[in-house]
Amino acid sequence: MTRKQVTLDTRTISLSRQDKVYFPDEGITKGEVVEYYRRVAEVMLPHLRDRPVTMHRFPDGIKGESWYHKDAPDYFPDWIETVEVPKEGGTVRHVVCNDAATLVYLANQGCLTPHIWLGRRDDLHRPDRLIFDLDPSADDLPLTRFATRKVGERLRRDGLRPFLMTTGSRGFHVVVPLRRRHDFDQVRAYAYRVAEELVSQHPEKLTAASRKAKRGKRVFIDFFRNSYAQTSVAPYSLRARPGAPVATPVEWDELAGLDPQAYTLKNLFRRLAQKPDPWEGIDSDPCRLPV
Repeated sequence: MTRKQVTLDTRTISLSRQDKVYFPDEGITKGEVVEYYRRVAEVMLPHLRDRPVTMHRFPDGIKGESWYHKDAPDYFPDWIETVEVPKEGGTVRHVVCNDAATLVYLANQGCLTPHIWLGRRDDLHRPDRLIFDLDPSADDLPLTRFATRKVGERLRRDGLRPFLMTTGSRGFHVVVPLRRRHDFDQVRAYAYRVAEELVSQHPEKLTAASRKAKRGKRVFIDFFRNSYAQTSVAPYSLRARPGAPVATPVEWDELAGLDPQAYTLKNLFRRLAQKPDPWEGIDSDPCRLPV
């Protein structure tokens, strides 16, 4: 077993088994994953700040056992921030990732992909994000881009400012920063109206059906994530797919030639060196939802 220590934010973290291979096809190790999160922390942390995290853990790499882990274990150090979230019959103690030390610690625990809430811990019932997940039913990238573009255009007609992100998987996320004036039921109702309107205009290309059997080859406009306790993949998270793709915020004018897995652990920092984070300042002018 290889072990070393790293100090971040005055916190010393013991790193274990850094030579374990996490992405077999590329030979990418756990140590490279940990180092990725250390380097990306500065640009990533503003998008995680004060949000409960669900950890998607892969302690033996992407071909090993994995699970979604909500409750922070008792063995986590006491300097890691948490928030108690009510649930039926009790509470869940979620991690809150506000510093680089926490992000690196989670990576060392096998958290390959942090998933975050749409609300912040001071008011979890009023989201500051609206999200649409454009999920293709077939490998049809032009159709997926079409669906994504239509969602963005529709939101702009309501005076909203949509932001775009590759998922690092098969589709794209469209996200709107919100003033926290509405609860999840109101936000989801608006998202449902948008999805249904677009489906009625393009019934052969788009669907809002949650059951896969009813989707055919259409792109699923997933608005269901706009619900209490639902999560979405955090910007700049690695995904458990060959090539080590990264969920990457992008500009809308990049969409025409963009693959959802275009950016990876290997090339993400070249991109950031050429282009700043397109989501920097996303909360500087939150939108008022037209409900």
